[in-house]
Amino acid sequence: MSRLLLLGVGTAGSPHHAPAGLLLEYGHVRVGFDGGPGSEPPENIDAWLVCDIHDHLHPILREIARDTGMPEPVVGPYDHRPLQIEPLPTGPRTYGYRITAGHHTAIWAPSCAEFPSWARDADLMFGDGGRDIDDVAAAAKRLEIRRLVLVRLDGPDPAPPAYGEWGVEGRAYRL
Repeated sequence: MSRLLLLGVGTAGSPHHAPAGLLLEYGHVRVGFDGGPGSEPPENIDAWLVCDIHDHLHPILREIARDTGMPEPVVGPYDHRPLQIEPLPTGPRTYGYRITAGHHTAIWAPSCAEFPSWARDADLMFGDGGRDIDDVAAAAKRLEIRRLVLVRLDGPDPAPPAYGEWGVEGRAYRL
């Protein structure tokens, strides 16, 4: 069983929330996704995967990794069968991740130019709450995503979406 812990749910400049970040725990394997100051993964991770190495936070993440001895934050795959993590495009220079753990699939796609069709049939998706929420909800339903958790909040928590839920910093999700 996998545990996914939201380390942050905000945009990089949000005064209300730490930058969107996720920690995946699968047995003894720990993989961090994105994050930033206040939402970086713990030091004992096996990999640190990011969606955009051109993001203005990337130099800060590299400095955190260097200072703490963590792996370099990269866009790349991670394979520790039966756990497989694959980067897939979400924009011209950005990626999301398809996380497969046994027969279950989760998606980390906190920033998307358009909703990723490769998220189809996911059990759990962490998606872009900074876009038109009605469009995101409709796409998630159309692609039969079982549970949609929205991240990348910029202000105080908005009204509940028609489909899905707002991510909560520190909340754990099971896959």
